[in-house]
Amino acid sequence: MKVLIALYFFILAIIQMGLFFGIYHYFRSQDSVKPNSYWMSSLLASMLALFIFGAGIVTVDDIAKPAFNFTIGNSLFYLAAVLQALFCHSLNRPVSKAQKVGFAFSTLVFLVAFEWMRNASNFEIRTGFMCILASIFYVWQIYEVRKKRKVEPSSQLAYLQYASSAELFFAVGRFVILVVSSLTIRQIEQIPQVLILFTIIQLVMNTLSYIAIGSYWAEQIAKSNARSQLENEEIKTLLKERESLIDSLLRANKTASTGALSASIAHELNQPLGASSLNIQFLQKKLAEGELNPVLQKEILDTLLSDNQRAAAIIKSLRSIFSDEALISTKINVGKLFQSVLSITKPEIASKKIQIALRIEDGLVAIANPGEMRQVLLNLINNAIQSLAISSVANKQITIEGKHLNNGFIRIVIADNGSGVSEEAQRHLFELLSSAKQSGMGLGLWLCKHIVTRHGGSINYESNEGGGAKFVFDLPIEDIDQGA
Repeated sequence: MKVLIALYFFILAIIQMGLFFGIYHYFRSQDSVKPNSYWMSSLLASMLALFIFGAGIVTVDDIAKPAFNFTIGNSLFYLAAVLQALFCHSLNRPVSKAQKVGFAFSTLVFLVAFEWMRNASNFEIRTGFMCILASIFYVWQIYEVRKKRKVEPSSQLAYLQYASSAELFFAVGRFVILVVSSLTIRQIEQIPQVLILFTIIQLVMNTLSYIAIGSYWAEQIAKSNARSQLENEEIKTLLKERESLIDSLLRANKTASTGALSASIAHELNQPLGASSLNIQFLQKKLAEGELNPVLQKEILDTLLSDNQRAAAIIKSLRSIFSDEALISTKINVGKLFQSVLSITKPEIASKKIQIALRIEDGLVAIANPGEMRQVLLNLINNAIQSLAISSVANKQITIEGKHLNNGFIRIVIADNGSGVSEEAQRHLFELLSSAKQSGMGLGLWLCKHIVTRHGGSINYESNEGGGAKFVFDLPIEDIDQGA
């Protein structure tokens, strides 16, 4: 009997050892997703516990008073249950430092308590105690897995839930058998066959739960690779669109001006594509560290989608500007448009410690193409940010105003209190290939004027009172019938 029971423990230990090393070598070859440390540590603790129990069963004489190695084995089983429950908890939210410290301390308390029970109690009490503790952890696991499945359906998590439910059933069953049985067990041979069966099946279910977690992590790798491939394809498509547009412009006109226009496309796309690249790197880093929770994952993916949509809108609007396509205008809320632009520039504004004074009349609307107007506002606000970045003024500020005029137009003013623009540079400010900055090709302001004029409006530069630059442009509030 001893040898047979020990053999069961050794077989399960060898299976878990093969799972551990197989997973370790598989995930070591993966760069995108690494296995959760709680799960791997739990599997290692469970594997060691099974080996210790298997060896202990062969040598034990009085199961009511076993050797110290049974305290070590049961402590490892407790640690494995704690770590597996923390893994399930981490699927929904990060494990706090207080939880880590608390459960580490509880493991030490368990070791001391079980050692006392080994000397002062009997087999039935110790086994019942372990069944109760295991059942608590199984209930916690099932709750966390069900909660995760509501957010992210997964067949592997379903298998984990079923395996944990089976573990709970057999743990409760073992407890019931001990309560119902009136035997005093001192030898291995005295243990009821049904109790041995329930114990072995519980351990088998535990091994299946580890396999289900391994399959879930492999599933996450497949999803991560598919997601990265999709994002890379989207960026490649945008880059191909850009190259195609540049080639079309160069074929249409080989002059230096046309070459500059094609460069403007790259200039406009740099920001959203650069942001996408940084977000992808950040996503890969979080996946590699196993710290990606559902809230952060949704935030990153929403940002990537927004950047890709913005890049696509830029390509579409630039294509219409430099082709024979008619201008597609709609009624836009100027206040909301500014809010969307400021949300894009917010990190840069915050890093430069720039204050924003926003004074937009309620209900201010214009008839314009939203994508093209967004480009104009982004260019003007970015110019103000760059001017203030090199300015020595103490309180850096960008003032944005919007109001109705009496001639069927609205007026938008974007001003800063930086160093302004020299008189010499003012004369060529809106000309192609003219730039007052040390870097850049003088494309942004030319493009702004091109878009505003295309909409039937006008744009001008003025020196700001008290120093700095002020750009004023008017837009019609009535629709216009005008092509590119």
